[in-house]
Amino acid sequence: MTTLTDLNSCPAADFIATLHGIYEHSPWIPERVAAQRPFATLAALKFALQEVVSSASIDEQLGLIRAHPELAGKTAIAGQLTAESTLEQAKSGLNLCSAAEYATLHQLNADYNAKFGFPFILAVKGPDGQGLTRQSIIDTFTRRLQHQRADEMAECLRQIHRIAELRLNDLLKVTPDFGPMLMHWSETIGAWSEMEDGLTCSYMTSVHRRTAGQLADWMREAGMQVHIDAVGNVTGRYLAADANALTLMTGSHYDTVRDGGKYDGRLGILLPIALARHLNERGERLPFHLEVVGFAEEEGVRFKSTFLGSNAITGRFDATLLERLDADGISMRQALADAGHDPAAISAIARDPARLLGFVEVHIEQGPVLLERGLAAGVVTAIAGSSRYLVNLTGLASHAGTTPMNMRKDAAAAAAEIVLLVEQRCSQAPSLVGTVGQLQVPNGSVNVIPGHCQLSLDIRAADDAVRLAAVKDILDGIGAIAARRQVTFAIEQIVSAAAAPCAPWLMDQLGAAVQRAGLPRYDLPSGAGHDAMAMAAITDVAMLFVRCGNGGISHNRLETMTADDAELAAQVMLDFLRSFRPQA
Repeated sequence: MTTLTDLNSCPAADFIATLHGIYEHSPWIPERVAAQRPFATLAALKFALQEVVSSASIDEQLGLIRAHPELAGKTAIAGQLTAESTLEQAKSGLNLCSAAEYATLHQLNADYNAKFGFPFILAVKGPDGQGLTRQSIIDTFTRRLQHQRADEMAECLRQIHRIAELRLNDLLKVTPDFGPMLMHWSETIGAWSEMEDGLTCSYMTSVHRRTAGQLADWMREAGMQVHIDAVGNVTGRYLAADANALTLMTGSHYDTVRDGGKYDGRLGILLPIALARHLNERGERLPFHLEVVGFAEEEGVRFKSTFLGSNAITGRFDATLLERLDADGISMRQALADAGHDPAAISAIARDPARLLGFVEVHIEQGPVLLERGLAAGVVTAIAGSSRYLVNLTGLASHAGTTPMNMRKDAAAAAAEIVLLVEQRCSQAPSLVGTVGQLQVPNGSVNVIPGHCQLSLDIRAADDAVRLAAVKDILDGIGAIAARRQVTFAIEQIVSAAAAPCAPWLMDQLGAAVQRAGLPRYDLPSGAGHDAMAMAAITDVAMLFVRCGNGGISHNRLETMTADDAELAAQVMLDFLRSFRPQA
């Protein structure tokens, strides 16, 4: 069996020969990596191989892509694939396609080559290495045909790196400790949904309660003390030997958006449970209590009330929300009572900040930054603050055929100009983003100039000063647009959340663990809100982001990650816990 030690110590020619099948018909890649030995970890070797490809010329990259065969193409049918490709295509049953499936793939291959000039590349073993279904391959093929050429070339190279990663795992007989388990657990609870096709798990529904029960079971199996509190948080404590030790908290939320992904929030609960299980199996205790919290609600789907779970932990639960009604007229108070919870006990959930060492959250990135840099993990610098508004514009509804263009008071035209203003202003700073996610013309008709228009504004930045400056400019701009177009406007603020900077001392310890895993430390802000924002009210916080696949798509059924990235994130967090030092 080949080991990393063997690869580090063998002659360069043997190193190149051993890795000859990792990148299809491309020996130049291991040739350029050989001089960089020794590699401290397998992750470091994988990253070095990837960096060689990233720094190669466009012609070399295209040559690498074109060295790969079409899926279920003529080469496969003729039995002329490399041994590696043969096994990979068979893993997904591409050698067993029906006549209709072969015809579909044949046409997709032809259309793809005609558009891009290179073959479609997909790691058909999939995120967990167990193989994609033929239908999922066809669906992915069809979706990626809509890409632009530069984006698709980058995606092909990412897929090639994933193929190489899986081949290296096979070559070195890698036995992961956490990745497959985390993927399996995610699939288990991801199959429970309020909708037949897709994942929806909203607060205090039967699906939500079932998920909470399963998390509690896994926590108990991991050797933790378990409790489900009055707001529905599932808490597991892996106790230190010293009963008086302080507590390091971690966790995330287990509710989802409608038709959401399987890893958003849930990865940050399942991963530390797996670590506690690992430690417990070895009889290993940490010098602090490790508390894992599955926060009951962060997304705000059912009652439009985000961070219910983490706000209860910090003692900032808004009791007036208990009277808020869902779409069926059920109050939050009633929903809690129906689930067996006592709303009167919520105030007792709050933690004592003096007993906490900090809060560290693991979360899928929900964006493309790590993906585009080829990094499995990154250290979060701050969680962006958010300003959200509803804007109502009132012009004058009039006949579309008889009103001259220079005499119109068009509310929708004003809204369109506002959308472009938001885009222009929020392109001026790296961490600043602005979105108009809702845009409506109430009672609009095809032959009537819009007299009313409603739109939303969502302005975010990791720096509050940057965000507030952009908000001022946009609100001033709305006033100017409205005056010029002779429409009136009303603006209602619905969210104002300050940014939550991560604690440098925690960031440094996370970053050191990433580097010890064999990857460079990369810091990035979070544009999305997370439970760590709420937890920052009572303790120092930090976050580890894990790479998100499919272009960084999240809050969507296409959200994905790999078992290898889950494994690396778990190893980083395990190292972090074992090496953790409280703030001096």
